[in-house]
Amino acid sequence: MSPDERGTIIGSDGLARPPWAAVDAMLQEYYDTEWGMPVRDEQGMFERISLEAFQAGLSWATILRKRPAFRSAFHNFEPEAVAAFTDDDVERLMLDAGIVRNRMKIRAAITNANATIALRNEGGLVDFVWSFQPKVTPNPRTHAEVPTTSPESIALSKALRGKGFAFVGPTTMHALMEAVGIIDTHLVDSHRRGSSGVWT
Repeated sequence: MSPDERGTIIGSDGLARPPWAAVDAMLQEYYDTEWGMPVRDEQGMFERISLEAFQAGLSWATILRKRPAFRSAFHNFEPEAVAAFTDDDVERLMLDAGIVRNRMKIRAAITNANATIALRNEGGLVDFVWSFQPKVTPNPRTHAEVPTTSPESIALSKALRGKGFAFVGPTTMHALMEAVGIIDTHLVDSHRRGSSGVWT
């Protein structure tokens, strides 16, 4: 049976987690304390969008290990600070071995910082992203049953691109919606299922 076809795994602490969060201590802590919990502040949402964009094509574990370096390099993802980055900052970041050195993704973070600031005139990034919350959430029993896109993530992707955002494809936005609690894709018998308070 492949990892995708398995349900939760009971850890040494007696708690049920999906395979991806059951072995690596860093991923387990992230799963137990952060993943799927509501993010309702602009800086937090901008950081999540930025890191999800950097994750595209890579593993989340890679991004999580580099997150402290990303926060340092991008001034804790404060939108005004990132929006003010110049070509010199891009070159500085391209030399920073602590982060993912991808010029297009670095420039996308700057683009998205400016788009985040512009969205304040329309109620702000957080309310905009949360407005795509669906009426129901998935109920996966195995990782194979967890969708990678949804009508809502496709709509959010299109809407964000319309507001000037980059690297916000439907799969990336679906991962964002999972990470910030907009949908609950914890496996149904995980100890974290329903912990966000958004879905009962």
